[in-house]
Amino acid sequence: MNTHVHYRLDNGVAILQLDNGKVNALSPAVITALNQALDQAEQDKAVVVLTGQPGMLSGGYDLKVMMAGPQQALELVASGSALARRMLAHPFPLIVACSGHAVAKGAFLLLAADYRIAVDGEFRIGLNEVQIGMTMHQAGIALARDRLSPACYQRAVINAEMFNPQAACAAGFVDQVVSADTLMPTALAVAGQMQQLNMRAHRQTKLRVRAALLAELDQAIQQDLQHSFD
Repeated sequence: MNTHVHYRLDNGVAILQLDNGKVNALSPAVITALNQALDQAEQDKAVVVLTGQPGMLSGGYDLKVMMAGPQQALELVASGSALARRMLAHPFPLIVACSGHAVAKGAFLLLAADYRIAVDGEFRIGLNEVQIGMTMHQAGIALARDRLSPACYQRAVINAEMFNPQAACAAGFVDQVVSADTLMPTALAVAGQMQQLNMRAHRQTKLRVRAALLAELDQAIQQDLQHSFD
C-alpha cells in the first residue's frame, strides 16, 4: 500500500491511517492512495475505519498543488469530491476516527462517512474555504447542506466558522466525542457493531437514502470543473 495511507486489517476491520506530513495534506498522491485502500477494503469485505495522526486528521488539500495553477486546483478538488462521493456510496460501513484537527477537505471526510468519532480537546473542525479566499465549490455546498444541521450549515459554509469537537458534534460534523485514549477502541467497537449488519441491506439502503445527494454530487463535480474558485 502507498506510504501515504497505512492499511491494516484487524478482525475484518480495515484501518486506514493518513500519513502525509504535519497536516496530512490531501495531495493527488494521497487521494490515489485512499482510493487504492478503499479498493483493498472492498476486496477484503471489511468495515473501514479512517483516521489520521495524533492531533490531526487532515488540514485539507495540499496548498502547493492548489497554488500551482487554476487547472491543478480544479483537478485536485474534483478528485477530492469524487473521493467523497465514493465514500458516501462505499458498499461497507465507513467510520472516521477524527484524531484532532479536521479542516476544509479534512472536514469533508467527516461529512462523507457513515459514522464519525472525534477526539476531545483544543481542536478545530470546519470549512475554512471562505476564510482563505476560496469560493465554496458546488460539491462542497451539496455535501454540507445534506449532512450539517440547518442551524449550522450556513454558518459553516458562508462564514467559515470553526467548531471545537463538542460544537462540531452539535453541528453534524461528528456523531460522538471521546477522549484521546479511547478514540480507536471506540471506533473499533462501533466497527464491531456494524459488522453485525446485513451488508447487502446496508449497501442497498445507503444508496436509496443518499440517491438524491449522489446525483447532485455527480452534477456538481462536472460544474466545478468548469469554474474557478475565485
